[in-house]
Amino acid sequence: MENSEAIQALIRDVLEGLGRWLGQLGVPEQYLQQAALGVLFAGATLLVLLLILLLMKARSAHREVPPPETSAPESEVEEAETAAIDAGQEAETVAEVDAAAPEEPETQSESPTAPAAEVAVEAVETAVVPEEERVDTSEVGLFRRLRSGLAKTQASLVGRLDDILKGGKGLQPDMLEDLEEILITADLGMKTTQDLVGAVEQSLARNELADAGAVRELIRSEMVRRLAEVANPVREAAGGPSVIMVVGVNGVGKTTTIGKLASRLAREGKKVVLGAGDTFRAAAAEQLTIWGERAGVDVVRHAEGADPAAVAFDAAKAAVARKADVLILDTAGRLHTKSNLMEELKKVRRVLAREVPDAPHETLLVLDATTGQNALVQARLFSEAVEVTGLAMTKLDGTARGGIIIAIANDLGLPVRYIGIGESVEDLRPFDPEEFVAALFETD
Repeated sequence: MENSEAIQALIRDVLEGLGRWLGQLGVPEQYLQQAALGVLFAGATLLVLLLILLLMKARSAHREVPPPETSAPESEVEEAETAAIDAGQEAETVAEVDAAAPEEPETQSESPTAPAAEVAVEAVETAVVPEEERVDTSEVGLFRRLRSGLAKTQASLVGRLDDILKGGKGLQPDMLEDLEEILITADLGMKTTQDLVGAVEQSLARNELADAGAVRELIRSEMVRRLAEVANPVREAAGGPSVIMVVGVNGVGKTTTIGKLASRLAREGKKVVLGAGDTFRAAAAEQLTIWGERAGVDVVRHAEGADPAAVAFDAAKAAVARKADVLILDTAGRLHTKSNLMEELKKVRRVLAREVPDAPHETLLVLDATTGQNALVQARLFSEAVEVTGLAMTKLDGTARGGIIIAIANDLGLPVRYIGIGESVEDLRPFDPEEFVAALFETD
């Protein structure tokens, strides 16, 4: 009670003091009380705001923690990678070989041992080539990884098919347009879509699609049949190494596919030689060399900018001399529309054929599944230019457009040799039509 009276007395004294001060400033007497109250309120408000700002500043300073230094920013990693590559190139002494009179090719086993080169290779390996994962290599484990990698395609194709078949009554004639839309949006292409819808219409006419299970089985079997019809074994050399020339546009993953394929063949007990024929892309040879070291195989390479035909010549010579089972030749990425670059590939083929009978025994076109129908266009034009004999389809785990595999097989008659469903070496899988379609249609 006493405190309350003291506070009231204090307020009266303050108001009286403010009133006298305002009166000296010329405020009329009848307004002195209201003006004093206004000044008091404004002062109290200003004081509260000042206290709030001080508290916020103190709390911000208390919470401020220096950023962790556990990892460098992405830009610094890229600068380190570039510096490492440059250091490796300066440390290496690579003689450019003339196609007409080639010298002894540089191989991985003869690579420089200077400290700068070792540091460079280590840095590039960290930046370019992913570490191998421990994966379940049992049949069940590999099939599970395949299903996981094809999850987006399954949702786009089979998942939507199941949606229109809900109720278990099978496919009705008025659902054919929905089926056609599903197949086209899954990138099976117009021709393949029309073929599959035609097969469904024939079965409907024969009253063979009484339930959803029958519809699923018909589409599954038609897909398997079209993929199996074009499957054929890889042609092997009658004597000497089997030569695989790998082609494709930029960015589809040719060099990575070669590295994983070399690892697979080496684990099967085959002696493999790699040819770094991509002499135009910066660090392409270094990347292939790292893959070669990891797989335990030799890599034949020239200086950056050298003639790819000269690399092919030396790689073929080295593969024959070392009694290799397989030679895999990388090539520079090129657009299928550039006629001069496609002519260069023909020159490389002629050089290989002179050194190894009937080479190349396989011309493997690497395609990016995420490009959808553009992959079909690439396959058609590369086939016309360099006689493609097989396909490797990469990045299937990152797209819902996996149906392009069926479109290419059905439209062009080209067999799929390998599919890429992840980053691990084990995720480059030999293509099996039954297994591929089963992974699309199997549900938990």
